[in-house]
Amino acid sequence: MISWPVSCSFGPMPLILQRSKKFSPVKNSILCISLLFLLGSCSAVKNIFQPQKDETASQNKQSSQFINHIEIKPSSSPATTYSSSKSGKTNSLFFQTKNITSAASAALELFSINQFKYAIRLDVPVELIQNKSLYDFIDNWWGVPYRLGGLTQNGIDCSAFMQTLFLGVFALKLPRTAREQRDATEWIPTTDMKEGDLVFFNTRGGVSHVGMYLQNNKFVHASTSGGVMISDLNDSYWSRKLIGAGRILQSILPRP
Repeated sequence: MISWPVSCSFGPMPLILQRSKKFSPVKNSILCISLLFLLGSCSAVKNIFQPQKDETASQNKQSSQFINHIEIKPSSSPATTYSSSKSGKTNSLFFQTKNITSAASAALELFSINQFKYAIRLDVPVELIQNKSLYDFIDNWWGVPYRLGGLTQNGIDCSAFMQTLFLGVFALKLPRTAREQRDATEWIPTTDMKEGDLVFFNTRGGVSHVGMYLQNNKFVHASTSGGVMISDLNDSYWSRKLIGAGRILQSILPRP
């Protein structure tokens, strides 16, 4: 008698198949096929009893939480919100993304880079920078050096800069000197100043320097030290030298 020990993956389970000498070759073949089928069935049964991971749950978890319990949730709300929830020792942070409305986006596109730039320099909301041609002109002349009697971008003095600015932006022709420009204006309280008013200073005796008021106590001028620039009337030097402010008698309108 001949025997074959066979074991399944469930554990050592010896199975003794006995073959009698009286068995025919056909029966032997059937026994071999049955043996092979039994071996395959053992692996299949083992796979059935193995615990399977829930891939769907794992993917959903990875899509919502990705770094130390930080979760991103899209929201249709125009405002950014934040909340924190505590469960045991685990802190979970939830952020809602901000959606900019199409109306707000379209409104921002109406402003130029220079408008944003000078809103920052003047420390005012960009919506207050309305006269685009004025700030484009200032930006074009920014940093031009001071030169007494100069009239070009190679060098210019304070009153010539006011002349050039008013002609280029407002299509108004001003007198040449700071004193003459003072006489061409209507004197106003400094508390009533608005964009386009002239500010006069006594730097060398009498009316010797002039600039144009912008917003938020800032004015543009051609300074002897820094050329064309924006300064603050609250600075100690300019507040000491300020004589007063004047408004051009003609109505000031932006040049088309």
